[in-house]
Amino acid sequence: MVCVPPHPHANLRRVPVQQRSAERLARILDAGAGLLDETGYEQLSTRAVADRAGVPIGSVYRFFPNKRALVDALAERNLDLYAERIVGRLGAVPEREWRAAIDAVLDEYLAMKRTVPGFTLVDFGPPVPAEGAPDDANLRVAGRLAALLAGHLGPALKEGAGDEGEGRDTGGGLDPRLPRILLVCVEAADALLQLAFRTDPSGDAALIAETRTLLQAYLAQTFD
Repeated sequence: MVCVPPHPHANLRRVPVQQRSAERLARILDAGAGLLDETGYEQLSTRAVADRAGVPIGSVYRFFPNKRALVDALAERNLDLYAERIVGRLGAVPEREWRAAIDAVLDEYLAMKRTVPGFTLVDFGPPVPAEGAPDDANLRVAGRLAALLAGHLGPALKEGAGDEGEGRDTGGGLDPRLPRILLVCVEAADALLQLAFRTDPSGDAALIAETRTLLQAYLAQTFD
């Protein structure tokens, strides 16, 4: 059974422990996501988020020191939602059917890009990385995908594929090659899908098809 890794709550000043607080936090994040679509990141303010969420400004600051932390938390929530959606799709995909698994990963990303508020600007990382901080959003995504897809992709990895400098795990854990392979996929797909959605706000169909072809061709050398 595939499980969604727990949310680290890395960007919260205070983790809600009561249902009422959790619901308030959700309203704050929902408000931030909606305002991102309307105003963009630069014009986003904690005051506007509080007003939209219908909470005192102090409630926003109870969870977040600034709008950057709020947007980071929204990105984390997006990744959690993405993981949940993938898990839902993988339940119908047999093990070793890596093509169907990768299609599910791509399809769910596209669905979120088109329907989830704020996702166009903030998917799994802020629109502008903090000064001096590494932009490791794609690294986090690849790591999460490696854990989720291990049952479908791990058993299909060919012996010796991508083993340079890496020992294959023989203890039944995650194959150490898988996160790197998926990081290549995430980086390539991220660049191409950004182009697809710049070309067409709903996603250029031809560029999306080319992205799918590229991913399948790259992975075929490892899994076929």
